[in-house]
Amino acid sequence: MALKNNTASLYLKRVLFLILFISTLILYPGCKISYSFSGASISPEVKTVSVQYFQNRASIVQTGLSQYLTDELIDKCKAQTSLNVVNDLGDVDFEGEIIDYNTRPLTVAADAQAASNRFTIAVRVRFTNTVNPELNFDQTFSRYEDYDSSYNLDQVEEELTENIVELLIEDIFNKAFVNW
Repeated sequence: MALKNNTASLYLKRVLFLILFISTLILYPGCKISYSFSGASISPEVKTVSVQYFQNRASIVQTGLSQYLTDELIDKCKAQTSLNVVNDLGDVDFEGEIIDYNTRPLTVAADAQAASNRFTIAVRVRFTNTVNPELNFDQTFSRYEDYDSSYNLDQVEEELTENIVELLIEDIFNKAFVNW
């Protein structure tokens, strides 16, 4: 019986310690960074985010890409942070433009025809953090996907664009909020 009481007592002490420890972490007033399950680390003073419309300034303008990229960045911020998205300037703000949208031959087959092509999208992003200006950046993000040259770009463009935009959004979000 004494062994059972000691085990129960030890278990109770561990549970109480764990509850106290977690409560302290949650309620500690000096903490300057909040964490989310996405890995984002955002100062608690940052409450709002804004995303300006990304103009397409590439030599080839793909209809709808500007809106798609802008919407995907807004959706990522909504899904991965607790920040309120605002139309005017937020505590943190994204703006920029699409600066490259192209496809080029990547490898050449024996008959001097392209065996594969590389489809690239590049975006210049200016991120402004009014609460922590040292986190501001102005950077170009570029991603590409390769595809078999037996396909016309028209046949694979939508899928490739979705894949590339997803990677670009992840890169932009990580640069802004995941300070590893």
